[in-house]
Parts: sequence; structure tokens; C-alpha cells
Amino acid sequence: MNEMRIAALRRERGWTQERLAETSGIAVRTVQRLESGKDASLETLSAIARALDVPVRDLFASEESADLDPGVRGLDERTASDQAARDRAVAGFWSLYTAIGIGFGIATVVLLVLHVWSPLVFLAVGAYWVLGRLVGRVVVDVVLAPRLDRRYPLSRHDDGSSRAAG
Repeated sequence: MNEMRIAALRRERGWTQERLAETSGIAVRTVQRLESGKDASLETLSAIARALDVPVRDLFASEESADLDPGVRGLDERTASDQAARDRAVAGFWSLYTAIGIGFGIATVVLLVLHVWSPLVFLAVGAYWVLGRLVGRVVVDVVLAPRLDRRYPLSRHDDGSSRAAG
């Protein structure tokens, strides 16, 4: 493989090898091996690139695409594709949550107009939106995220700070 720039990129951020290892989810020994010039798997390179917030090609001293291994050249595209698919799956979950809430709200209004339910049922609608959001986050983080990690290994789990509001 080409000469790596991992150590330089890490130092530019003021990070230790331990911090890079922790942020990328790989072993410190792996960071040490990479910085000494050893080869790495595409998944490891992708994890380091995500941690450093750079495209995989930026990990190499020579960015000439002809010099890069074809697997490395395609890794950025595969990573973007995996991330887009993961984001669509999570957005789909939150869209379903929103659709159910809207349906519940409409049904509640109709039943209130027909005098079938008490006005207190609006508390149930509020509870759906508040508690449902909390339960939804747990479902995404505990159930959906691990499945998406397996299905889209080059993607990363969003911590919720940029998640679309439901």
C-alpha cells in the first residue's frame, strides 16, 4: 500500500494514538502498526477516516487515484452509499412514527367530534408524542442501530443530534 498520513492527521488534531483508537473503535496496537507502515483492511481504514473526518483517500500520502488500490478508491463511494442507506432506514422509522402519531391524532379528533371519547383523550395524544419519541430513540439505538451496523458496516450511527424530528 501507499505511505500513510495517519500519524500526521492525528497530530494535526492534537490526538494521541489512544484517542484515535477509541474514536475509531480499533485497538491502539492497530493504530501503532498502521503508523509504522503496515497494511490495513478497508474496514479499518474506513473507521480511521470516519474518526478523523476525512475521506479514505486522504489517509495516503499520494492521492493520485491511479496509485491507490482499486478497493481504496471505491471505499469512499461505498461508505457514502452505506451511510445514505442507513440514513434512509432511520428516517423511514421516524416517518412511520410520525404517520402513526398523525393517524392517532386524527382518529382522536374524529372520535371527540362524534362524542365517543372524553376530551381527556388528548392527554393520550400528548403522551404518544412525548413517550413515543423517547421509546423511539431507545428502539433506534438498541434495536435498529446494531442491525444497521451489521448490514451497513461502513456507516456510522448518528448519536441523535442531527436526527430528523418526528
